[in-house]
Amino acid sequence: MTVDGWGRLLVALVAVVATARLCGALARRLGQPPVIGEILGGILLGPTLFGGVHTNLLFPAQIRPSLTILATIGVVLFMFFVGLEVDPGRLRGQGHLATSVSIAAVVLPFGLGALLATYLVARHPTAHRVEFVLFLGTAMAVTAFPVLARILTDKGLLHTPIGGLALASAAVGDVIAWALLAVVVTLADGGADPWRMLLAVPYVLLMLRVVRPLLARSVGRLPTGWLAGAGALAVTSIGLLASAAATEWMGLHAIFGAFLFGVVVPARDDVVAYARLLPTIERACSFLLLPVFFVVAGIKVDLSALDGLALGELSLILLVAIGGKAGGAFLGARLNGLRARHSVVLAILLNARGLTELIVLTVGLELGVLDRELFSLMVVMALVTTAMTGVLLRWVYPEERVRRDLAVRDEMARSGSDSGGPGGPRPIPLPD
Repeated sequence: MTVDGWGRLLVALVAVVATARLCGALARRLGQPPVIGEILGGILLGPTLFGGVHTNLLFPAQIRPSLTILATIGVVLFMFFVGLEVDPGRLRGQGHLATSVSIAAVVLPFGLGALLATYLVARHPTAHRVEFVLFLGTAMAVTAFPVLARILTDKGLLHTPIGGLALASAAVGDVIAWALLAVVVTLADGGADPWRMLLAVPYVLLMLRVVRPLLARSVGRLPTGWLAGAGALAVTSIGLLASAAATEWMGLHAIFGAFLFGVVVPARDDVVAYARLLPTIERACSFLLLPVFFVVAGIKVDLSALDGLALGELSLILLVAIGGKAGGAFLGARLNGLRARHSVVLAILLNARGLTELIVLTVGLELGVLDRELFSLMVVMALVTTAMTGVLLRWVYPEERVRRDLAVRDEMARSGSDSGGPGGPRPIPLPD
């Protein structure tokens, strides 16, 4: 890249970060997760406004490959941090319930999405018909775990029983959804050697059965302090990049390797540098690299060209996405004995899709499974389903109800309801 190109890239990054901060702050003032504003900011910098004149001025062709590289690095880091949040400890005491709810919340939207795909494929022809059907089902089944955690924190629900159940269900559902997406990528990527793709299953087993225990033992022997933390961070960085490169080489996307390595990395909060530097890296990723990803994705979204038929398709997509996810979560919760109110709350929470959905959709676009118009419609669906979560929660689960449930939980904890006994710790029941 020329000196002029580097200057244009830096100017573009200034515009990207400033737009993301401004739109994110505006979204927060409106009671929405900042990520909604940041994604909208990326779309506004794309061709949706003014026919893309400003897009070509801010992001000329010579700097777009560099933006794509930065965006890919940001997504890889983000998926690593998502993997870190998949904590098996969340399932303690409610593993069966969370797994049952998450399976129902994946199966129903997946089935309805696949059924919708058989209708949409006529207007959005693709050489990957089977992959298109599977992909649309997978895209409907996604829940944005990080966005959900932020919503729960903002609403004061993170430490309520229903909040814990929602996070546990979302974690299990995320693992299922990424596994489904890996299947779609494997089927769609005809350019990769089949024998490489066959290595994916033993690679996952190697990471879970060998690398995870090995890392746990190695990190467990480290002393506390900055030097040990720096060493652990170096090992983590090398492992993350190696795992991402391995899955990319196999014909899968690098995000799968990053996510998997995040799952196998042990938590070690007592190593000072490790505990402090990882959140710093995560903030840097969220502040700079993810907004670049939003712009790279937003450049591919053009809402100005949508006609009446496209808006009709959007209505169907929203109906299937919201109804399938909410219906699956509600039925799964009710069949496992949850009361109607908490089942409704769970159905609302698991409908948040946000950034995770955008990553899935971008993979589909890169594979040629989605065209630009359907990609744009699905991005709108991701924004709508995430934005409605907070609004519906305020109506179904008001603050006074949250305070009551927290008080009941604390009272149960003080009275020893979760103290264990012969069967070990018992989950705190969801109050009426």
